[in-house]
Amino acid sequence: MLEASYLQELLRNATTMSNKEVKAALKSARDAIRNKEYKEALKHCKAVLKQEKNNYNAWVFIGLAAAELEQPDQAKGAYKKAIELEPNQLLAWQGLANLYEKPNQIDVKGDLADVYLKLLELYESGDKQKWCDVCNKLVELYHQEKKYLEVAETWQKLIRMKQEEGAEKAELHQLWKKMIHLLKDSTRNQDNKTGQLLLTAFEHALHSADTVPGDDHQNLYKDFIQCLSKFPHEVARLEKACRDMVALYPTVSYPLEVLCLHFVQSGTLSEEALHCFSRLFEMDANSGPGIIGFGIKCLKENKYKEAVKSLTEGLQKTNQCPAAWHYLAEAQMKIHEHRSAVLSCNQAIEALGTPEGPNLQWKNLALQLKAEALIKIADADAVEEAIKALEQIVDGSSDPVVSALRGQAYLKKGLMDQASKISQELLLSHPDLAEAHALEGLIHYSQKNYEQAEKSFLNAIERKAGTAEYHQYLGLTYWFMSDETKKDKGKALTQFLKAAKLDSYLGSAFCYLGSYYRDIAGDKSRARGCYKKAFELDEMDEESGTAAVNLSVELGDMDTALSILNEVTEKARPGTAKWAWLHRGLYYLRIGQPSQAVADLQAALRADPKDSNCWESLGEAYLNRGSYSTALKSFRKASELNPGLVYSIYKAAALEQILGKYENAIATYQQILKKTENYVPALKGLGECYLMLARAALDNYLDRKALDYIEQALAYFTRAVKHRPDVSCLWKLLGDTCTSVHVISPTKVNVQVLGSLLNKSGTKQIMKKNELLILGGRCYGRALKRMSLPSIWCDLGINYYRQAEHLTAVGSNVNEISELLEKSLQCLKKAVRLDSKNHLYWNALGVVACCSAIGNYALAQHSFIKSVQAEQINIVAWTNLGVLYLATGNIEQAHEAFKVAQSLEPSYLLCWIGQALIAETVGSYDTMDLFRHTTELSMHTEGAKGYAHWVCSTLQDKANRNTELYMYNIVQMNAIPAAQVVLSKYTERNPDDASAFTMFGFLNEYLHLKQQAAYAYERAASLLKNSEDTEKYNTAMQNYGSALGLCDEAIEVYTSIPLTEFDGIVGLALAYFKKGLLEESIKAYEKALSVAESEKDKAHILTALAIIEYKLNKVDAAKTLLSLKEPSTESLKALCTLGLVQQDATLATAALKELLKHEKGDDGIYERCLIASAVYALQGRNMAIQREVSKAIHSYPDNPALWSLLSRLVPLYASKKPKGGAVAGSVAHTLDVNRGKEVLLNIAVNQLAAGCYMLEDKKNNPLKNIQKAIHVCPDNPAAWAVLMAACHAENTVVCLNNTEPKRTGLEMTLVSTVSAKTGEINLPHNYVRTLEDWCLCQAITSLEETGKLSEAEALCNKGLKSCPEHPALFLLLRQVQCKQLLQSHKELPDNILEELRKTVMSSSSSAAAWQWLAKIYQSQRMMTGAEMCYRKSLQLASQQGSWNGKLSSLLRLAMLALEICMANVSNEHWPSLVQEATAEALKLSPCPLAALLQALLQYNRKMGARETRRMLERVVYQPANPETVVSVARWYLLQHLYAKDDCELIDVLIENAKANGDVRALELNEKLSASA
Repeated sequence: MLEASYLQELLRNATTMSNKEVKAALKSARDAIRNKEYKEALKHCKAVLKQEKNNYNAWVFIGLAAAELEQPDQAKGAYKKAIELEPNQLLAWQGLANLYEKPNQIDVKGDLADVYLKLLELYESGDKQKWCDVCNKLVELYHQEKKYLEVAETWQKLIRMKQEEGAEKAELHQLWKKMIHLLKDSTRNQDNKTGQLLLTAFEHALHSADTVPGDDHQNLYKDFIQCLSKFPHEVARLEKACRDMVALYPTVSYPLEVLCLHFVQSGTLSEEALHCFSRLFEMDANSGPGIIGFGIKCLKENKYKEAVKSLTEGLQKTNQCPAAWHYLAEAQMKIHEHRSAVLSCNQAIEALGTPEGPNLQWKNLALQLKAEALIKIADADAVEEAIKALEQIVDGSSDPVVSALRGQAYLKKGLMDQASKISQELLLSHPDLAEAHALEGLIHYSQKNYEQAEKSFLNAIERKAGTAEYHQYLGLTYWFMSDETKKDKGKALTQFLKAAKLDSYLGSAFCYLGSYYRDIAGDKSRARGCYKKAFELDEMDEESGTAAVNLSVELGDMDTALSILNEVTEKARPGTAKWAWLHRGLYYLRIGQPSQAVADLQAALRADPKDSNCWESLGEAYLNRGSYSTALKSFRKASELNPGLVYSIYKAAALEQILGKYENAIATYQQILKKTENYVPALKGLGECYLMLARAALDNYLDRKALDYIEQALAYFTRAVKHRPDVSCLWKLLGDTCTSVHVISPTKVNVQVLGSLLNKSGTKQIMKKNELLILGGRCYGRALKRMSLPSIWCDLGINYYRQAEHLTAVGSNVNEISELLEKSLQCLKKAVRLDSKNHLYWNALGVVACCSAIGNYALAQHSFIKSVQAEQINIVAWTNLGVLYLATGNIEQAHEAFKVAQSLEPSYLLCWIGQALIAETVGSYDTMDLFRHTTELSMHTEGAKGYAHWVCSTLQDKANRNTELYMYNIVQMNAIPAAQVVLSKYTERNPDDASAFTMFGFLNEYLHLKQQAAYAYERAASLLKNSEDTEKYNTAMQNYGSALGLCDEAIEVYTSIPLTEFDGIVGLALAYFKKGLLEESIKAYEKALSVAESEKDKAHILTALAIIEYKLNKVDAAKTLLSLKEPSTESLKALCTLGLVQQDATLATAALKELLKHEKGDDGIYERCLIASAVYALQGRNMAIQREVSKAIHSYPDNPALWSLLSRLVPLYASKKPKGGAVAGSVAHTLDVNRGKEVLLNIAVNQLAAGCYMLEDKKNNPLKNIQKAIHVCPDNPAAWAVLMAACHAENTVVCLNNTEPKRTGLEMTLVSTVSAKTGEINLPHNYVRTLEDWCLCQAITSLEETGKLSEAEALCNKGLKSCPEHPALFLLLRQVQCKQLLQSHKELPDNILEELRKTVMSSSSSAAAWQWLAKIYQSQRMMTGAEMCYRKSLQLASQQGSWNGKLSSLLRLAMLALEICMANVSNEHWPSLVQEATAEALKLSPCPLAALLQALLQYNRKMGARETRRMLERVVYQPANPETVVSVARWYLLQHLYAKDDCELIDVLIENAKANGDVRALELNEKLSASA
């Protein structure tokens, strides 16, 4: 809206017009504007302009109205027209200003400023208030545009105007403050004129302030000083302002802070500056500039550490002070914290930015100092960075000091030529420059030209004597020049002392002083002090720290050493201070604190993971701590890092030995011997490993393996003792190894021993058990000569006892045995005298004392009691005491002693054996349980034989077979296999125990291990052959004969001994029968019948005689013998079998009924089911077969034999249920994996019958299962035949799926394999002939289907040559020939068709032949003939009871009729035939193909009908339907839905096709959707 004053003036001016019409129009325009009728006003104005074109007021009114109507361009034009007419009139200028001030006006600020200037000009002589208002607006506009000079000048005009008007001081003060506010951002532009105006404003504001001093005035002074600090050229003004403010406000620190920072930044360190620093620090100890100033003061006073501390603290509070960073870096350089100095220089350079003037000098200084620090650091990256820093110094090339630094950098980098060039140039241009001579000296020093270096450093010192570094390098020159100069106190020592005096922070000087005092002067105490001082100055100096620690240790000052190490490790960051961690770790390891040592050594390794010695030390620490596995890893790591560390490899092997990893330890020891052939610790370790392996093998009764290990152990111990015969433990180990053979049978011991051990020249000697034991005693003697230890005396005594034990077993001289036992007793007494507190020695003494040859039971009892007293938890001594009491008949005391041993260690075997022997002695029922428990705990000869004895005794008692005790002890506890296993180990260890071999044979017979049983009985007989007990020998021979599988040998054995007992005579009779000597067998059985005592035995003999009579073709005699008054189950089974063989259903049925009466329960359930199934098959009752086996399985579901039988019978007698047969086979295989030989074959056959194939299930299919069956039993020809069928089925499936068959060309190979396998096994002739014929026909069929017609025809002809009257082969030949004719696509002549029909008639019982002929007729368009052939095949299948044949005939008949219907032949016979055939097929089975054929017939009749969709959907969406059938139905259903335009159902069907991968349906959908 317009201003009211402007509008009133405008309207008032409009009334002064002369022309009446114009006046009236302008009045009307005025009224319209007043009423806000702007358009009306424009009309009136235009009327005025028609009369007066240059009417000023009309143009102004137009501008006003247009502006209000949001027409800025018209308004602007009108105002400018009015200004052209009257440039000095206010109204148009005011209107234009109002227009430009509107918020919707853009890019008009420049024009608005011009307007304001014109208005100021017009108002200047008139209205002062309006002039001030416009001036304010103009200043605001300039301020927005950041035109600070115009702001300052305009505002100054305003102030001048106010001053002329006589404004108050307070008003002027506010105006000056407003000017300061307006110009506060102008300092960024660094405009000198504007800056001067701003500073003037500050001064006027300060002088015009009312309250002085006061808070506002104080803040204004701060702002003034802050503003001055931004103008580098106003230094004097800044200092004056700060001083004035300090005088006015003495308690305020701000001006002092600014002044201090000014002095710091300017580099002025005058007395005034230092006074200022002190005053500020006293005033405010927390002031950043004050702390910085104090730090600089400390720096000048050479208090470098205090300077670093103060400067660091101050810069944390005031970090934007580049000069302070430089001073901090300078102080850090003084105390040789070079890396910190580099960081400080970087901060200074960063704070300086891109400097000019004085700041440029600061940057050069910072860069130079940074380069100097980097050169001191001296690593490759640092030197490279130093060179870059020097290059950044402005005009650095003209500065000789910078050039000298560059030369040092090149020298550190290894660029000797560049460094030498710079040195020569400096010496020529600046011969008096100390840095030039120092650089020359450094070059000579690095080249080891010590004489030249000495001269150069002396020249440098002459020119600048106060530089500690020059003295240090001169000292180093003397140190390395020669031994004389090193030892000369006036040379190296003097220079090091001067360097240390000049620079008390130069740690390296103190380090070399320490080296001098340690190595030259021999003053360890002073050396330790110097090293400690050097380390205190530089905690990164590992050499000084290590030397200080080592010298403290040498001086016995462990506290000082530990304090140094503790101080370093406490400050160390992770991964640093390796030397300190390592030394402290080794210290802890030395004083027996392995846990602390582990922690410190781990910290050392974090600093250097590649230090092999550190890993080795860590391994030692872990070993001492008992962490063997971790120690092993550490030693392995050490050896990996440094393969030359033999000790680490040895310790790794030793740890593997401790951990029981003997094979790994042996390999590691061998690795050492490859490098150091005669390394005795490795040889000893190898021998110990083999000895431990031998003991483990002996514990497991692997005696032959143990002997191999013993031989190896002896070889390595012998090699070790050859190099170190003075080591007692090696001789002891040799004795242990030789003595360890005492448990092995003498017949097995044949050990090769190196000749050097026997003092013989031969390479190796074979030694027997006795010789080895004697050698062991000699070795113990050699050990005792070197070190008389009680343990070796004990070992020697035990060795003598073992020798006596062996001689007793072989029946040697009694005197010799007594002498050995006396020696043993004396040795053990010697051990006891030497160490009476060792329970092992007392126990050994007791064992020897109680042996039967000595019989000193009192001494034995005393020894065992002393052993128990020496060691309370002493199960061995308690057990031995129990044995002593048992041997002397003190049963109760023995029991108590064994009980104590059991309480101490329940798993100790021998005390349980003792309790078992006590139970056996007193006749306890727990005897067998106790012996069994001993075998469960571990293997021991006494426990093994005892348990086997009780198992055999229980098995021989046939009266207790159905008792709970028998079921538990024998069946549930798996007693027979357990006893057989432990007895096999017993006989291996004790090969001369005839009773053990008899029991072993008995148990093997129970387990059906015939060969093992025969061997055991033979061994028992051979052991008893020369004994006086002929009865036992005869029994052993009878046992041997019964176990023999070879008839000739069995007859020979039986006839070699007198046979009077029933079992022996029956065994001979059976041997004669198996040999085929039937007459002799009859005589033997008749003899057995005469001695038989029980009716059951007589029934068995009569059954055997009946079998022989049948063999002699005397069937009636056999029936008579089997017709017993009290028949046994065996005789009934034989009678039933005779009926089956004779095809006598009446006899077989009667015998079966009688058998089922006699035999109940699970005994013989499999045989009963098998016989019953055979009888039902003879009767033609196929369903009864399956029911009988299923009923038995229901009663005994855990019997795998029944499940296997069901799986075998299903394909033969229940062909509709092949999947059930496959499941039954799988159950049988799960219950008993050992039945895989027969079960897998049955599973494959059932799966083939069920139509299973690999695409359905890749893991469980006929091909996979038959392959497994062949893998289990490759000699079964039937399995190879089934493999042929499975391959054929898979090839058929892949052909149906339009993929290439993978298993072609196998036909002839499989036929040959089947023929070869049938020749290897003795099988019935008819079975072999049938199997080979089937395989031949299958091969021909496969060749025909794969298109190999010539090969198929040749195979047919080959088969017909060997068997001309083979109708199946002849039919196949005609099929192959006919296929060749059909491939020519010519019509077959009538004579050929007739020949084919005659061929089929010759195989008239084959439904498949009629189906083939139907196909031929169908190909020749003889549909009626084809129908008749299909009907004939259906008739044959029905007669034969072939369910598959009936179903296939019906489906083929329906497909024939449907083909004719699809050809649109108008004959109702064919549709009705489709309905009839499919309906019959569906009665047989819910066949998906039959349902599809019905749906297709409906589709052909009524494509668009709802019933058509319903029938096709039933096929498509039925889950179990085969995809091949579903795909066809889906194809037709899609066409139906497109015909009905049912988009929703089409989408559903397409999703189904995608889910099942039906490519044909998806392609059809694309075509149909494109055409739609």
